[in-house]
Amino acid sequence: MSELTEANTSKFVELDGLKIHYHEAGKGPAVVLLHGGGPGASSWSNFKGNIAELSKKYRVIMMDQPGFGKSGRPIYEGEKLGAFAARALRNLLKHLGVEKAHLIGNSMGGHVSMKFAIDYPEATGKLVLMAPAIQVTFLTPAPSEGSKHLFGYYRGAGPSPDKMRAFLNTLVYNQAMVTDELVKQRYEISAEPSTVEWTQKMFSNPGRFEELWRELDKVPQKTLLLWGRDDRVTPLERALFMVQQMPNAELHVVSKCGHWVMIEHPELFNRLCLEFLDRE
Repeated sequence: MSELTEANTSKFVELDGLKIHYHEAGKGPAVVLLHGGGPGASSWSNFKGNIAELSKKYRVIMMDQPGFGKSGRPIYEGEKLGAFAARALRNLLKHLGVEKAHLIGNSMGGHVSMKFAIDYPEATGKLVLMAPAIQVTFLTPAPSEGSKHLFGYYRGAGPSPDKMRAFLNTLVYNQAMVTDELVKQRYEISAEPSTVEWTQKMFSNPGRFEELWRELDKVPQKTLLLWGRDDRVTPLERALFMVQQMPNAELHVVSKCGHWVMIEHPELFNRLCLEFLDRE
């Protein structure tokens, strides 16, 4: 099999007037990978280290969520971000002929995965959620350090390389992973005029998200929670709340790891996901 690249897995489709960009590789049961909501994020940037291994056994679909990557930047009112993204994913899966899919979501991608499971339970298999964006806290200060950088990135003077570096530093345990190349790449995407306009209107207010922490009992699917012990965006205490509230959840905590389990520990992430998905 030839090497999987960003270019040779890239596809586009327009559904309900929304341009959706996604990557696809492999055959077998469908697994959807949903990226987080940090400035400059995309499905490839979040999961390029995972698609090759997972696609050996599964049909992997990585969607750029609305407003991110190469997907469209829709301006809409009257619907929360999670519901809109979940509906976009449902439309994509129908287009691809996928009746049911496992979902793997990081941060905002975990939020959308849970919303998808609530709204479309018949189309949802297992869930792997990496520090999903649930806004509930008990002991740690709120908003978290990472959330302050996230929702403040487009405020004031707007995007800058320094603000991008400060935000990325909150995502990882190993600060050496925040290279000049990564900062430049994410900053340039985040500073595109259409991205700035969309984010300022649609994403910069935490109130645009559903309060899914109130609905965790409505997610009965078998769920693996993956959490970095040193997460500065979604603190570990939220994992303990989720595993108590969700009917069929189990938790794996990764030491020396921040918000990016799939990037900081890709081999461990791939193994844990495959073992969980393969299990009866």
